[in-house]
Parts: sequence; C-alpha cells; structure tokens
Amino acid sequence: MTNVTDRFLKYVKFDTKSDEESTTVPSTASQVVFGKELVKEMQEIGLKNVSIDENGYIMGELPANTDKKVPVIGFIAHMDTSPDMSGTNVNPQIVKNYDGGDIVLNKEENVVLSPSEFPELKEYIGLDIITTDGTTLLGADDKAGIAEILTAVEYLIAHPEISHGTIKVGFTPDEEVGRGADHFDVKKFGAEAAYTMDGGKIGELEYESFNAAQAKVKIKGRNVHPGYAAGKMKNAILIANDFIGRFPADEVPERTAGYDGFYHLNTLKAEVEEANLHYIIRDFERENFERRKQFVLKVVEDVNQKYGEGTVTVDLKDQYYNMKEKIDEVKHVFDIAYEAMDAAGVAPTVKPIRGGTDGSRLSYMGLPTPNIFAGGENFHGKFEYVPIQSMEKAVDVIVKIAEFYTKK
Repeated sequence: MTNVTDRFLKYVKFDTKSDEESTTVPSTASQVVFGKELVKEMQEIGLKNVSIDENGYIMGELPANTDKKVPVIGFIAHMDTSPDMSGTNVNPQIVKNYDGGDIVLNKEENVVLSPSEFPELKEYIGLDIITTDGTTLLGADDKAGIAEILTAVEYLIAHPEISHGTIKVGFTPDEEVGRGADHFDVKKFGAEAAYTMDGGKIGELEYESFNAAQAKVKIKGRNVHPGYAAGKMKNAILIANDFIGRFPADEVPERTAGYDGFYHLNTLKAEVEEANLHYIIRDFERENFERRKQFVLKVVEDVNQKYGEGTVTVDLKDQYYNMKEKIDEVKHVFDIAYEAMDAAGVAPTVKPIRGGTDGSRLSYMGLPTPNIFAGGENFHGKFEYVPIQSMEKAVDVIVKIAEFYTKK
C-alpha cells in the first residue's frame, strides 16, 4: 500500500493550475495529464469502471463487499490548484516534529512561516508538517483530498473484513475557477450522497455555504493627449476608483468572518481607455445575497448617471447557492460524517464554508454533498502547509464513513 504522504508528495509535482480566462474544458491541459496518471493509479489499486471523460472528469468505483442493502456513497476532490499562485516546480519540505518556532521556507528570499503571523501553527507542535519552499503554493487544496480518498479506498480493498457498500470516487477539474461541477454527470456517478474532501484544518465539517455570484465590470474611458484633454478625456482608471469607493469599506473578506457576507474585488486591470473589475459577491442568507446583487446594479446605475450612459456595464451571474437547504432534507448524511469523525478520534468543528466548493452546486444537482477537512492551512499561497497527521486522520474518517453506512 502507498501511504497518504507519499501520494501527496507525488501529486504536488504536477502543475495543475486552472485558468479563469480559458474557454477550454478543462481550462488547462495539465489537468488532463494529471488526470490520466490518476486513472492509471486507480486501476492499479483495483477500482472498477474507472474513466476519464472528454471534459477531464474522473470516476471510479469500489464495489460493495456486503450483501446488505447499503446506500451508494461517493467521495470527491478536485485536481486543479489556484490560478492566483504558481503551481510550477512545487518543492515540498517536511518539518519533522515541529517545535513551535519559525519555519524558514526560503532563506534567500527571507520567506518565513511564523506563528506570530499564523498563530494556528502552535496547534501542530510535535507533528510533521509539509510546507512549500517559499516560491509556490503547495497544492494541498485539493491534492491532499485526492491522496486521502485513494489511500482510504486502497485500505478498504486491503481490509475486506471492513464491510462497506458501493463507493464512488470522483475527481473534478476547474473547481478553483468556479466550474468544477459544470460537467459533472450526477446520473453516471450513481451515488445517493457524497462528500467533498476539500475543507481546511482537521475537524472541519461543513454543510452550509455561501450563496455566490460574480460581477464582471467594464468601464469605458476616452483617451486624449493629456495636453489637450480638457473636457474630452474620460479616465477609466479614475472612474474605476470612484466605482470602487462606493462599496462599503467594512464588507470585504479581510474584515468579515463567520456568517458575514462581503464584496471582494478580486482583480483590477485598468488603463485610461478601459478598466475591467472582477468582483465576487457572497452571503449566507438568500435575502441578503439578493440585496447585495441589487447594490452592485445600483452602483453601476449611479456611476453611469455621473459619467454618461454606457460608461459602465456589468455581467452579473450567480455561481452557487447555500447547500444547507438541500443537506437539511437528508440530515443523516451529515450525521454519519459527524459520528465517523468522533469514532476516528477527530473532534468535529461544524462551521459554514467561507469559500467555494463543488459540494454546493452538486447538492442542487441532486447529489447532497457536505464538505470534510483535507487538513491544509493557508491555501493558495506560499505559506500553505499541511500536517501529515491531519491527512492520516482524514483517511481514517473516510474509512469510518464507509463502515458506518453499513450500520444504519
């Protein structure tokens, strides 16, 4: 058997960064390269009906080893990593028996992972931590989840004394750019419920997610020689500044937590002639979510009144909705995961997801899908890390979930 650490260290060597600007499916060819390696591995460990489709979605099956009628369940993770940080030439480092002090990730560039800035590090004293080398992200989001799922199913194959029903495995592309569920074939997957192994620190168990939308804003300016610009120039950069300043300063990710919603200006590309802004809009309450979208439209209207009709246009689209509405209808799916964590020696931390997950959309597509920790911290950047013991516990939780379904 291959342990979860060795799997993870192998997977992070694949650059699978997704690309929001791409129009292909998946958005990057590198995800298919990684996917084909996963298909080969899944077949080698004994999974059945393994496939990768034309869109890069991978599915496989571990047949039941009991005659008892047991619900078919699935475990899902995504192959891509964030487009916000390089995933090329990832060089993971292992800090054995972490002592609670600073971890020098890159001496030459003076990149230090410090508990003074990331106090949760103190929770992992005595554990073994996999970090970056300070120049790339790590890829625990979500290659840790993939490694945990395949390690768990291989463990179940090697231990037939553990009764389980049919277990489906699914790996998706492009979750980081909001397209992970776009082409997921729920009917083909054939599960009654599933779990995404895509959460953060050990113990996280989530069945509430944001309602989410994105707003792509375009501002048209007019460029004229600055020496002769009086009464003629429309500087899209300055109009964008006015536009941004109309949003509430405290309703941003860095000033919100828990059940707070926000507006997040994710990208800004601006010249005098044109500016393009990308916002993401998030709220747990549907009424507040709708209010936030109307606020964006009102800002567009007000700025157009000031600078001229057609100066600002917006493409406003919903992305996903709060999965709680769907999970509440089949609460046992959540309850079994909670019990499995407890049995595996993991204290469940039930909290809302302050981020995207395939589980939100899949739940509305007919596949109720709570989210379980994968173990990583500080996703999407050079300070990302994952404790080995957290990944090992995630494997235990998957095994326990499979086992507990036979007891219900």
